[in-house]
Amino acid sequence: MIDFLRGHVAHLENEYIVVDVQGVGYRVFCPNPYAFAKTEGGVTVYIHHHVREDAILLFGFPTREEQQLFRKLIEVSGIGPKVALGILGGGTPAHVVSAIYQENITFLTKLPGIGKKTAQRMILDLKDKLDGIGSASMATGLFAPPVVEEGDGSYWSEAREALKALGYTDTELDKAWAKMKKDTSPDDSVDILMKRALQMLFAG
Repeated sequence: MIDFLRGHVAHLENEYIVVDVQGVGYRVFCPNPYAFAKTEGGVTVYIHHHVREDAILLFGFPTREEQQLFRKLIEVSGIGPKVALGILGGGTPAHVVSAIYQENITFLTKLPGIGKKTAQRMILDLKDKLDGIGSASMATGLFAPPVVEEGDGSYWSEAREALKALGYTDTELDKAWAKMKKDTSPDDSVDILMKRALQMLFAG
């Protein structure tokens, strides 16, 4: 089974990247493919090698922590790989893990594809299985998920912080937000906002 790939990003789409490893291109589905757009030189992509009757798929993540959380998420009944990708695109591992420990239904149901019953199942199934994913502060409830405020671009502040962590400047992000603000709904998730902003940043 493939655990990670190391190479360079040869192609990038809305849902996946193609990683060139010594002349072989691997299609890898990611929570936020455009997060790899700013990467210069080689990349390391942590892989979940998913095998089913009709397909063999690769799901990739920039950190080992995201890879581990993805694998825990797809163990929950009702959460498949597509929904798990949406969860990781809609909230950082720290926020998701903290919300599960704190039984924060409100935060979890804001994640793409997660209803109240699925959020409850996540808490029931995963609350005692996330040791080693995230910091001790999450486990003790000291790390709180962001409070989502209603209003224009309610998720933009979290998306912005995630984009800054990728190396984008305030000036670049302000320009991207100015272009996309008029088409943004308060219900747009972090995943949606990041993908939209990354597309604009990638296009220049």
